[in-house]
Amino acid sequence: MKKILLAACCLLSLTGCSSEYIIATTDGQLITTSGKPKLDKDTDMYRFEDSEGRDQQIQKATVKQILER
Repeated sequence: MKKILLAACCLLSLTGCSSEYIIATTDGQLITTSGKPKLDKDTDMYRFEDSEGRDQQIQKATVKQILER
C-alpha cells in the first residue's frame, strides 16, 4: 500500500513540472506548447513540442511573444 501511495505522489509531482506555453506569432497565430520552447542559436529557430506531442520549429523572427500559461 505504501508503494502505491509513493508512486502516486511521484507521478503527481512530475506532472506539476511541465508547463504549457503560448507562442504568439507576428501574423496573429497562437500556438500552444507543452513545455518551454528552446531557441536553437545555430538555426535561429525555436524548437518545441506542440499540444499533440509532435516536435515543431518556428523561426525566431516570426515570434512576437512567448507566455507561460
